[in-house]
Amino acid sequence: MKPKIAITLGDSAGIGAEITAKALKSVFVRKACTPIIIGDIASLKSYGFNDKKVYCIDVPVGKKLKTKLPRPTKAGGVASFKALQIASELAFEGKVNGIVTAPICKKSWHLAGIKFTGHTDYFRKTFNYPDALMIFISKNINCALVTEHMPLSEVSNFITKKKVTAVCKNFQKALKLIPVKNPKILFCAVNPHMGDEGAFATEEEKTIKPALKKFRNVTLLPSDSAWQKYIQGKFGGIICSYHDQALIPLKTLSKSPVVHWTYGLPFIRTSPAHGTAFDIAGKGIADASSMIQAILFCAKLSVKSKK
Repeated sequence: MKPKIAITLGDSAGIGAEITAKALKSVFVRKACTPIIIGDIASLKSYGFNDKKVYCIDVPVGKKLKTKLPRPTKAGGVASFKALQIASELAFEGKVNGIVTAPICKKSWHLAGIKFTGHTDYFRKTFNYPDALMIFISKNINCALVTEHMPLSEVSNFITKKKVTAVCKNFQKALKLIPVKNPKILFCAVNPHMGDEGAFATEEEKTIKPALKKFRNVTLLPSDSAWQKYIQGKFGGIICSYHDQALIPLKTLSKSPVVHWTYGLPFIRTSPAHGTAFDIAGKGIADASSMIQAILFCAKLSVKSKK
């Protein structure tokens, strides 16, 4: 039996409905899973989706969202958050085998009074899985983050021995599920030159190196050297200390669509690795390749988890 995958449409002012409609036309997607669509179904139909065989849970946004210029709105925040809650409950109760989330807008959530900073923050706090790991997967890259959506000025405070240890453990487990043949992992230092042995920065000497002593297959390097060695194929995964240390090289070097995977939750969750793209929303030109891969990867992991 094909796995049931809940797909949330994200912010209705963005490209979520468009990339979902396009993904549902993929023969590979329909063969891989039984989709359950949750969100503003009117926005999905506006892109020509009219398959009555697909089960849909409507979360209408109302007239307030109907603006000429796609932008963050309170209505979009309320609707996208409600869709996420429904999908999460279905997954937690075992009624679906996984969740794929189309992009939400954090500003819309803020306008709606939603206190979570995004999907991952919601999952961690709601289901009490604080060590759930943000991973990015493409054909040639497997990358995990230590810290995520925060100012650079705060990154150092969040890189603790406990955090580094948890990230390494979870990433090793995740790589076995993909699976990755090469178990070696690179860890990108926070500072240039790894702080020159404490000459101008101490995070590597006081925090990261002591934590990594527990791991035989994890190597600490400056981020420029780490990415250089990684793309040579000598390691199975790479861990980055902060968001752009990962996402800039990842999106530059990736040879295939990138998928975001939240590993360590009680259910499977993936998403396309891009945002709402308000600037092109409604124009019918959004690329659905990352969404398609997110659905296929979620279905693949769901089948593995059943075995």
